[in-house]
Amino acid sequence: MESTAEHHDDFALSRVPAGHRYHWFSIAVQRFGMLSSLASFLIGATLGFGMDFWNAVLAITFGAVVLEIVTIFTGIAGQREGLSTSVLARWTGFGRAGSSLIGLAISISALGWFGIQNAVSAQGLVSLIGVLPLWAWALIFGLAVTGIVMLGIGSMAWTAYIAVPAFLALAGWSIISELSRHDLGDLLHAAPAGPQLSLLQGTSIVAGGFIVGAVITPDMSRFNRTSGDVVKQTVVGISLGEYVIGLIGVLLALALRTNDVVAIVTSTSGFLGTLVIIAATLKINDWNLYAASLGIVNFVDQVFGRRVHRTLVTLVVGVLGSVLGAVGILDRFTDFLVLLGVVFPPIAGIMVAEYFIGRVWRPELDASRERGTLPDTAPTWVPAALVVWTCASLFGHFVDWGLPSVNSVVVAMLLYTAAARLGLVRGVGRSATHPTPTTTEATAAKSRASAE
Repeated sequence: MESTAEHHDDFALSRVPAGHRYHWFSIAVQRFGMLSSLASFLIGATLGFGMDFWNAVLAITFGAVVLEIVTIFTGIAGQREGLSTSVLARWTGFGRAGSSLIGLAISISALGWFGIQNAVSAQGLVSLIGVLPLWAWALIFGLAVTGIVMLGIGSMAWTAYIAVPAFLALAGWSIISELSRHDLGDLLHAAPAGPQLSLLQGTSIVAGGFIVGAVITPDMSRFNRTSGDVVKQTVVGISLGEYVIGLIGVLLALALRTNDVVAIVTSTSGFLGTLVIIAATLKINDWNLYAASLGIVNFVDQVFGRRVHRTLVTLVVGVLGSVLGAVGILDRFTDFLVLLGVVFPPIAGIMVAEYFIGRVWRPELDASRERGTLPDTAPTWVPAALVVWTCASLFGHFVDWGLPSVNSVVVAMLLYTAAARLGLVRGVGRSATHPTPTTTEATAAKSRASAE
């Protein structure tokens, strides 16, 4: 029988068994929850401040298509293997050492945004309730989210079931109450209030706004049952998130002539607007913390050879993020987090290129998947992948032509594929996976052996 500890650990270092996969709609609600956030409001408001409505629709369409393509491919890899991003990366181009770097980068970025968005919710609570100072509300809200994530994806699913409808209802009331005072036909043809954005710039804003979410999709899609489920949840989640929330932001920016998303929400709904902020942050911040905990579990396992429980890591990271957000340190951390965002897109490009095209280590994954275990070993270093990662990141950062985030993904895929075809993708050294399979893996293997 499967151990309770491993179940609560959400299979952080092993494959998610078939019996613990979820209906696609459950995952889609959480995906939509990640996209129906203040960040999506801000992206829409930014478009509405610099573009007319119909150009903003085109930018959202092109950006959503880019995100869906990247997300579907990374998501299918995660679904098939049942592995998180940082663990899957060991056999999709990065090796043990590279995957530990990815896990650490994801954790730092997710921890930073967890603290920053936690502080945003605390500001809303101060405005709504008062009584306690900002730092106290930051701690309370942060620890509440930490408790949800400690219980695992099941608890996070129920949070999404509550927070997503609440957010949509409040945001819907917000837009109806404000836009009812404006002529919709006029807004559809209104000139933007701010400096004009080109279609290319608008598309880049949309695609870049969630590209990190596309990279960490395996953290979520490993709980899907089929590849078709990944496609459905991606199309539904991203399309609804970008169009519904994004276009609300566009219309409100055109109506109120500002791109200040907090001012837009609070000016249109006041008391309820503050609840919108809280609900919006709650359903995305749990995934920030979840991604951070998975990355650290993989980092500690690979660098120190110790298996730490995800629940304990979540508690430590959640408290740390809450404290840092409460004291305001993370406000000065934003530029570094933005810089980290530049290095994420090539990770997806390399993983997709290796898993679907290069397939240097794909046979190892296929064979171990049939056994219900992980490959016995992984390459320690893959120098070619690290070179490609660096080159693609620099290209995305310094080349202004086109969409930076998309450029870096495409460059990473092309360079890695070329290197694989030329035989340059090779592992240096071999590292043992964990010495013993998890209880679930061992049980699954025994069951298959008995059936045979």
